[in-house]
Amino acid sequence: MTICLCLEVSVAKATTPVDLTITPRDRRFGRGSPIRRWWLNDDPIATAFYNALSVTFPKGEGYFVDSVRRFRDGTPPKLTAEINAFIKQEVIHTREHVAFNRHVTDQGYDVAPLIADVDAALALTKGRPAIASLAATTALEHFTAMLAHELIANPRHLAGGDQQAAALWQWHAAEEIEHKGVAYDTWLHATRDWPRFTRWRVKSLVMLITTWRFFTGRARGMTELLRQDGLTGPRIWARMAWYAFGNPGMARKIAGVWAAYFLPGFHPWKHDDRALIALAESDYEAAVLPVERRAAVA
Repeated sequence: MTICLCLEVSVAKATTPVDLTITPRDRRFGRGSPIRRWWLNDDPIATAFYNALSVTFPKGEGYFVDSVRRFRDGTPPKLTAEINAFIKQEVIHTREHVAFNRHVTDQGYDVAPLIADVDAALALTKGRPAIASLAATTALEHFTAMLAHELIANPRHLAGGDQQAAALWQWHAAEEIEHKGVAYDTWLHATRDWPRFTRWRVKSLVMLITTWRFFTGRARGMTELLRQDGLTGPRIWARMAWYAFGNPGMARKIAGVWAAYFLPGFHPWKHDDRALIALAESDYEAAVLPVERRAAVA
């Protein structure tokens, strides 16, 4: 414990970049354009992963907003402005994933079991102090930032996806990177009077619980959607494991960044990956511009 505390004092403090601007981008995706049932490269496993994840967002992002907003009063002006922009971004994300989830149900999927799973996960902090919800939000925002980084940095994740569906995920990923420090900075402000070790112990314990719930929840969601496609059994479970840890291996590739959360002096912006936001914006424009406009600006 003493070693941990000394390291935390000695490690240079990382902070959110002073020149960071969080910009809500009010965009709409997939309105009136058909999306395939297995919209990601005709791959039921990949499609099930993103569909199951999307189903969690409307309630999950509402939870994030409520958790952070409870601690907004009294924050420094810069953080207050970032919280306000974070809330606007999350509200728009919710709207777009509600629309995307409508596509999922239009394909005949019953998502009620997945929503029940989300409700059960969010209920874990019900009746507890508000700081518990903020700790869970901080951990989950780290998850979304890790996934977002990998999603943009590695084009293979969305390769072969329907245009509008892929554009939605790329846009969402860019904004998750942009606001990845907001919940954590709010947590640091809310716990500013806590002993360092207490803060580290609580956030670490919550991250371990969150990680278990995240992986088991997504696995159950994928399994349920695949079951509705008539895809069950050990061979499908093996394909799911290979998708997560083999190729494209999202779970494997985020492992190091996940572990960094437990290090003394951790801050989401120790890794400044804002360049990916510009890349996503460029790819986004190329993806959604009509063919004639793409030719005109090429």
